[in-house]
Amino acid sequence: MTDALVRPRDGKIIAGVCAGIANRYGWSANTVRLVFVISCLLPGPQVLLYLVLWLLMPKAP
Repeated sequence: MTDALVRPRDGKIIAGVCAGIANRYGWSANTVRLVFVISCLLPGPQVLLYLVLWLLMPKAP
């Protein structure tokens, strides 16, 4: 578990947002990805939130 919320350079699928969230909280990246995909079936701004996080989360050094 890391202290900062950053997008990793390794282990990412699209932009690394789900992998970054998983690394920050010590969860499985695949679990976070699955929850995100399932949440996209519900109404809400999930894709917009993903895009905003993609822009705001820095890449890991």
